[in-house]
Amino acid sequence: MVAKLTVEGLTHRYPDEYTGESVHALDNINLEIQDGEFIAVVGPSGCGKSTLLNILAGLLPHREGVVKVDGTPVSGPGPDRGVVFQEHAILPWRTVARNIGHGLELQGMAKAQRQKRIANFIDMVGLSGFEDKYPHELSGGMKQRCAVARTLCADPVVMLMDEPFAAVDAQTRITLQEELNRIAMATKKTILFITHAVDEAAFLADRCIVFSRRPGRIKAVVDIDIPREERVWATLVSDTRFTAARDRILGLVREEVGEDEE
Repeated sequence: MVAKLTVEGLTHRYPDEYTGESVHALDNINLEIQDGEFIAVVGPSGCGKSTLLNILAGLLPHREGVVKVDGTPVSGPGPDRGVVFQEHAILPWRTVARNIGHGLELQGMAKAQRQKRIANFIDMVGLSGFEDKYPHELSGGMKQRCAVARTLCADPVVMLMDEPFAAVDAQTRITLQEELNRIAMATKKTILFITHAVDEAAFLADRCIVFSRRPGRIKAVVDIDIPREERVWATLVSDTRFTAARDRILGLVREEVGEDEE
């Protein structure tokens, strides 16, 4: 079976914008993500997590290594990958419904079919009743729900998420994590999720990839074998399967931070 997302021997260097010296950001990344897997990537600040996502999205050219989606090499952005960033980037002059359906409009989907699909995802992300609101009328959490729905609505093969909940308050973040878990369960989407938050990674992921300090290498992969229907914060926080995975991930990250500080 062909993996949904494959990374082979990916190494990336770029010139420092101030000194011009070569920065070794990623080193020999090898990764396979299967259909429907939810993969989280954690690691110290500056270890190359966002660089990896930008390369996978086709937003950052790479010279060493191969990235494939459904067996096809990635050479730039494409509809097979949907991206959700920390900054929601929804269009301020469009309503919630028209933001969510933007990709479908570009694809030329018929209006009746488009409206049905938009309504489905508005309901899925909990924005029913806000269809005709504009971004300035929404909270930060609602804006991110809109961004997630817009990406899902376009039906990409792989969903790439770069710290999408980092800018919202703690309570909203918990709510969005539970909603994303429910969406992952319902849609079976293949997701790669970048985060600094170890708790978030352990809550959401099937596997958590821990990066080393720069140059980013895969230090370890931690499996998190907890059924999605059991992933509710009220009960999971004291679940030994969750706490064991979280503590293992945290220990691996701290090893890298400690080495960097010495």
